[in-house]
Amino acid sequence: MDSLLTRPGIRDATVADAAACAALYAPYVTDTAITFELTPPPPEQMAERITAAQREHAWIVLEDEEGVAGYAYGGTFRTRSAYRWTCEVSVYLQRGRHRRGAGRALYAELLPRLAERGMRTAIACMTLPNDASQGLHRAMGFEDVGVMRRVGHKHGTWHDVAWAQLELGPAG
Repeated sequence: MDSLLTRPGIRDATVADAAACAALYAPYVTDTAITFELTPPPPEQMAERITAAQREHAWIVLEDEEGVAGYAYGGTFRTRSAYRWTCEVSVYLQRGRHRRGAGRALYAELLPRLAERGMRTAIACMTLPNDASQGLHRAMGFEDVGVMRRVGHKHGTWHDVAWAQLELGPAG
């Protein structure tokens, strides 16, 4: 079986991918605390997010014979100017795609694109517990940098959030 790291099928996202990305993301919103959003964004809002990410950062999709199977993006970490070389990154995969190389394949494409656009540090924010996401980020070289306790409330429970970071290039 080919590794997803060498298989074609990862490309820049376009607004035409918005409905597929919204559908893939919706169960994370409705069924988990992995994201703290409470209402799944409609395709129109996802299209706006894709467009915004493509302006300064990046948004990519992983396709297979059935369509979009996952996506990853970088976006603004904080709006103050001093943070302009730092971005926040996320990966979302179709259910059943975890721990099969798709997340690594997406990050292997995304992180260099962000570095080429001048990003120096990538930040990942993960609701705990989330062994799969923490494992992915550690495997990609992210360093654990802290945990904020009980900062998000979803599905009747308070959740901790872990932060990790990866240096993408030299400080300039």
